[in-house]
Amino acid sequence: MEYEELREITDNVIQLLQEKNFREIKRLINDLQPQDSALLLDEMNEKDILPIFRLLSKENAAETFVEMSYDGQELLLNSFTDAELKAVLDEMFLDDTVDIIEEMPANVVKRIIKQSDAETRKQINDILKYPKDSAGTIMTVEYVSLRKNWTVKECFDRIRKIAVDKETIYNCYVTDDKRKLIGTVTVKDLLLHDYDTPIADFMETEVISAEATDDKESVAQEISKYDLSVLPIVDSENRMVGIVTVDDVLDVLEQEATEDISIMAAVTPSTDTYMEQSVWQIWKNRIPWLLILMISATFTGLIINSFEQRLNALSTALFACIPMLMDTGGNAGSQASVTVIRGLALDEIRPRDAFKVLWKELRVSILLAATLSVVCFGKLFLLDGLAFGFDYKWYICLAVSLAMFATVVIAKFVGCMMPIFAKVCKLDPAVVASPFITTIVDALSLIIFCFISLAIVPPLSAV
Repeated sequence: MEYEELREITDNVIQLLQEKNFREIKRLINDLQPQDSALLLDEMNEKDILPIFRLLSKENAAETFVEMSYDGQELLLNSFTDAELKAVLDEMFLDDTVDIIEEMPANVVKRIIKQSDAETRKQINDILKYPKDSAGTIMTVEYVSLRKNWTVKECFDRIRKIAVDKETIYNCYVTDDKRKLIGTVTVKDLLLHDYDTPIADFMETEVISAEATDDKESVAQEISKYDLSVLPIVDSENRMVGIVTVDDVLDVLEQEATEDISIMAAVTPSTDTYMEQSVWQIWKNRIPWLLILMISATFTGLIINSFEQRLNALSTALFACIPMLMDTGGNAGSQASVTVIRGLALDEIRPRDAFKVLWKELRVSILLAATLSVVCFGKLFLLDGLAFGFDYKWYICLAVSLAMFATVVIAKFVGCMMPIFAKVCKLDPAVVASPFITTIVDALSLIIFCFISLAIVPPLSAV
């Protein structure tokens, strides 16, 4: 639904609230998709959210609740009666319940656990025990398990009996009496075989699976790589413990992409949206990185101070070229790092490919450096020197252009190698992206520029 259309419905609901026309509100909100209902509720005043939520049907209420912001969920959880809380929890899938528990304060979590039945409490506790960011924390235990000696008819009977409580029934998993995963069948497979055919005759025994302790991002990559809609999750002994569905994976990929973008922009990642964050929270997320980068940038200041007098003795025009060199080097390094980080994230590049990446980036950097150097020489000599009359002699232009060439090559080397080095050290490659690479390249470009200028300008100026 378009934002303007949803905004119009929201205004209409507000008007109907003032008129106390709850019948029409009930009709309107139950005709919406859960995602749209959640957005509508998040737009409401706090005092109006609960009365409107209570007008949703039982099924819509649970689906809408899952899609709401954490602030809206917490408000409702604190307002629910025990009966209302239990009704919503009974309609939710277990993985959604766990996601909410992980974000809520202790007093709310206690109420949720209290209103869950014994089996659900056990399953919640089992999932919460898995390491942070592991596949076990995003899986659901609501899957269909079958036995290999069952016939197609027996499988359909089983599916009809338990399907209402399962997150997906299209993919079914064949396990033995110890829950070990031995195969998989789809509903399509069942439909294409006679009722009296044992599923052992046609089940797929080569099953792609992941362990519950695997990183959830690697699980997302597996699902993407093999074009799966669901991936079975097993323990260390290949016993079935749950499944991860594609909707869970989309959430993981979005979260990981948001974290990487934040880190690459020198901001501490946050699960809250920009509008949900307070000024102090934004300050807290940004200031550590700015302090680190400010301190690291002092190295460039030290380099400039070390060479200042000698460069001034040659030509003051040399100093005017420093920002251009540093910016070009930083941009060149960022280009290479972003490309490599994306390749690492999608498993297109692996640490063992380091020399292939370096060889390719070396050739690319030479072409780019040559182009930029020629343009730089022409710009300084023709535009800045002849057209605007600045003191850019040909030998100064040559020194800057050679420094530009070396800077771009070095920047590409640093930009492509640092993410791979971080991956080898089991660090997040995004952490060493733009901010740190730019700082390193700035320092190197200054050193290169100063030494080239001191080596070239004095002898050529005498020619």
